[in-house]
Amino acid sequence: MFKNVRLFKLVDPASVDADQFEGKLAERRFRPCGSLETATMGWAPPLGESASALSHVAGDCLLVCARRQERLLPSSVVAEILDERVAAIEDREARTVGRKERRQLRDEVMVELLPRAFTRSRRVCAYLDRQSGWMLVDAASAKSAEELVDLLRETLGSLPVHPPRPPQPPEILMTRWVTEGELPAGITLGDECELRDARDERSVVRCRGQDLAGEEISTHLRAGKQVTKLALDWRESLAFVLQEDLSLKRLRFADELIEEGVGEGLEDDAARFDAEFVIMTHELHGLLQWLEEVFVLAGGEA
Repeated sequence: MFKNVRLFKLVDPASVDADQFEGKLAERRFRPCGSLETATMGWAPPLGESASALSHVAGDCLLVCARRQERLLPSSVVAEILDERVAAIEDREARTVGRKERRQLRDEVMVELLPRAFTRSRRVCAYLDRQSGWMLVDAASAKSAEELVDLLRETLGSLPVHPPRPPQPPEILMTRWVTEGELPAGITLGDECELRDARDERSVVRCRGQDLAGEEISTHLRAGKQVTKLALDWRESLAFVLQEDLSLKRLRFADELIEEGVGEGLEDDAARFDAEFVIMTHELHGLLQWLEEVFVLAGGEA
């Protein structure tokens, strides 16, 4: 189950050929960092390293998983060794080490230390919903999501996508929901929000475990603050925090939803994975339809 969602609109969903998808991914399969490489990124099996398939298909949804490995070489360690070598040269030769020579020495230090540096890996998953025309990336940061999109674009040769383009800033509508207490059908307020002053972005109020209809929140809204993050519950099956860029954080699927859809009889990991993926994509498909209707996301035109 995804924990976060960053949205990208597929300009031409039909151009994604499921039959050729797996072969394209295989050309950019993940490989570990070489001794002198700082980072590598490629495709890994969504079902885990014991599996071989680099994609997972359920209906019109194609799931992929990018794995990025980087060598951990703290800049403070490099700087310390570099300073020692510069000091040794200046003492021994009674001269000042120039900027160009210092850069060369730093490169030498990096070459010596990289092969001994520890590595760290992280996985970022995404799926393309060809029916709705959206790509959903499970990434907490915009940078991680963009890295996956760039890798997929390089892998496929072309991938025209763009982030949501609502004709009206989402914070205006979210502020209205909290101010008036009237929300679209099927959605209810949670107990968390972030308020920001439109005139001063440094003026931020973060509230958790709070009654959003209470006087304290109303006071901030009357002072001119806008809602930039808002906890919502959709049809009592999916809770999340909606952000001003229409990304979703801290997704929580209802336990009853998973128990009813998966059941207790599935002991095979692959079968359970597939069942949970079908449940997740079905719920998120409905939520995306709701977001499109409320915020008018298809191309940014009303």
